[in-house]
Amino acid sequence: MSASRGEFSSRLGFIMAAAGSAVGLGNIWGFPTQTATNGGAAFVLMYLILAFCLAYPAFMAEILIGRYGQANAVTSLEKLSRTQTQKRFAFIVGFGGIVCAALILSFYGILAGWMTSYAVEAGATIVGATSVAEWAVSDSVARNIFFCAIFMFLTVIIIRNGVEDGIEKWSKRLMPAMIALLILLIIYVLTLDGADKGLEAYLNPDISRVLDPDLLISALGQAFFSLSLGTSVMVIYGSYISKKENMVTIGAQVTFIDVSIAFLAGLLVIPAMYVALEQGVQIFAEDGSLLAGPTLVFQVLPSLFDSMGQLGVFVGLAFFILMSIAALTSSISMLEGPVSYLVERHNIERKTATTWTGIGILAISFVIIFNIGTMLDFVATLATEYGQPIIAMFCCIFAGWIWQRNSLIEEIKQGNEDVESGVFWKIWPWYTKFVCPLAIAAVFIHSFT
Repeated sequence: MSASRGEFSSRLGFIMAAAGSAVGLGNIWGFPTQTATNGGAAFVLMYLILAFCLAYPAFMAEILIGRYGQANAVTSLEKLSRTQTQKRFAFIVGFGGIVCAALILSFYGILAGWMTSYAVEAGATIVGATSVAEWAVSDSVARNIFFCAIFMFLTVIIIRNGVEDGIEKWSKRLMPAMIALLILLIIYVLTLDGADKGLEAYLNPDISRVLDPDLLISALGQAFFSLSLGTSVMVIYGSYISKKENMVTIGAQVTFIDVSIAFLAGLLVIPAMYVALEQGVQIFAEDGSLLAGPTLVFQVLPSLFDSMGQLGVFVGLAFFILMSIAALTSSISMLEGPVSYLVERHNIERKTATTWTGIGILAISFVIIFNIGTMLDFVATLATEYGQPIIAMFCCIFAGWIWQRNSLIEEIKQGNEDVESGVFWKIWPWYTKFVCPLAIAAVFIHSFT
């Protein structure tokens, strides 16, 4: 590997960075919402099964492509290609993942800005700055632009410093802080009235629902999307891993951390919902459906924090700091995809590429903010429901059908000499070749209907 590219200095560095990318608002916000909407514990059970049986093999395909290629997503995929047609296909898939990451970051920055604004609101309330607190949670264009810009600035600063001094350094700091905050909040919420009912709904599955088609599709989609598949992120992160590392165990560890934090997030949010219900906050409609839906974090939980009195302000501050950290660990990975492409394919200096890419994505965010009623959902749907499943499916096709078997096994054996005799090699190629593309295609088809 060229020294100019940089690489993760340790296994822990990669695990924290990859887990940080995977663990974002999709886990701490999206997963509990999906759980509450899709049968509680039945959804959790199927999510855990599908994450390891389907998402993990797809995740392995992406990071192995990256480590083999030792380059950005486009170049790594092109190195697997043997014909000119395959190289054109590689460019479309690799560049499509980069565009997808940029689009996700453009609306993700807005959502992350809202998380930051609620943290500022809580902090301003504590120090008595009432006018600042009110403005921070006001529904205004100026507020949205300000906090989105602040969040993008933080993301750019980290990526400008490169792999080891930027991504790895901050992932090692932010991930433990996020986990510690999450655990402390769980301990506190579980002491409140109503939390036991939330625990029952979360941990006691209704077995009759586990094979419900809508539940299965939602659980599969959540598993794929929470691992940042289909955005070129894991391809580029894989390219920064040392050839000495055992990719099979590293992939399993990242997947385990991702699903564990999603599970912990549910252990916080679902009981908190029932605590709020106990205190008179309406959460469910008469038919049992979740009223707040995607806005759960901004409606139900602030009402819960308000009902706690003075202590609730501090709990709210901790929660929204947690959400902001989760968003930041994901946003830095989304920005790294396009930046690495510009640095390696067009020989642009990293700091320059990072700054201008950040400005470009922020400009898209501003366009969305000025048309938030129509464009926010449109861009989110385009990137996450259509873009991600297609790119993830094509990466599996590359690993399963285009990458030569001998070359693939040699790549995996670097760091794991005995892989051929293990269960992974007996199952994974078949999964990657057939099961994963078909499963992702099912998610994609479902998004149309």
